[in-house]
Amino acid sequence: MPSHALSRLFLALYWLAFAALVRHAPYPSEMALQHVPTVIFGLWLTLRSWKRPLDPFTMGLVTAFACLHMVAARWIYSYVPYDAWFRGLLGWSPQVAFGWTRNHFDRLVHFGYGLLLFRPLHLSWGRLGRSEHAGRAIAWEFILATSMLYELFEWALTLFMSPGDAENYNGQQGDPFDAQKDMAMAALGGLVAWGLSLCASWHRKRKER
Repeated sequence: MPSHALSRLFLALYWLAFAALVRHAPYPSEMALQHVPTVIFGLWLTLRSWKRPLDPFTMGLVTAFACLHMVAARWIYSYVPYDAWFRGLLGWSPQVAFGWTRNHFDRLVHFGYGLLLFRPLHLSWGRLGRSEHAGRAIAWEFILATSMLYELFEWALTLFMSPGDAENYNGQQGDPFDAQKDMAMAALGGLVAWGLSLCASWHRKRKER
């Protein structure tokens, strides 16, 4: 399959996942706000794919993160039934095994933000003429900066929303350090991706020798 066709297949998967996961959602009114960035980003991605599509691997990473967010948004992050899924499939409960008292799916999404979007960001800076090493550093810094801005945006929303609506959107679940932990998970995901990128570069250069 040509690379541009595969990239567009991932784009189709993006919109199919969106259509499937918003259907009969358990929290439709609260979910709507979660999907404002989903729709805006999806429209940008659609326009981009017809002009200059991303390579299939990068498009796959972007789609994987988007699907992760869509799953979380369906259950407004705080109520994703991953524990029930694990118990149903494996007979094992992560909540019990690790002694968790809150739903941690939001942490996974923030980690995925750093891990899955590092490469697209790195490639974007590479196209602007940055060095490979500078591109990695800027990609990680972008992840840190946007994570901070998102947490500030969540805080700003609480000034205009009712306490219940703010809690449903932010998914703080009573944790006063939720914002800091979310940013830390995104930073960690970016660091893991940075390490993988260095390993891939080292392996590629070794094969070229």
